[in-house]
Amino acid sequence: MRDGKAQLRLDRRLATRRGWISNDELAKELDALPDVSEKCEVIDLPGSPADEAADAVEDTPGLH
Repeated sequence: MRDGKAQLRLDRRLATRRGWISNDELAKELDALPDVSEKCEVIDLPGSPADEAADAVEDTPGLH
């Protein structure tokens, strides 16, 4: 497989094309990816929708 096509093989936009990659091949490739969840960082943004939802629950009597 050419290098360019190999790089696009797992592209989500192309994975749904008929004959591009089988579901079994896709599952195998995704299972082979390393777990990098330890590299993620949670960012708390003031005023985010999650903060507003948490504030609404805190301010509502009986929902604690």
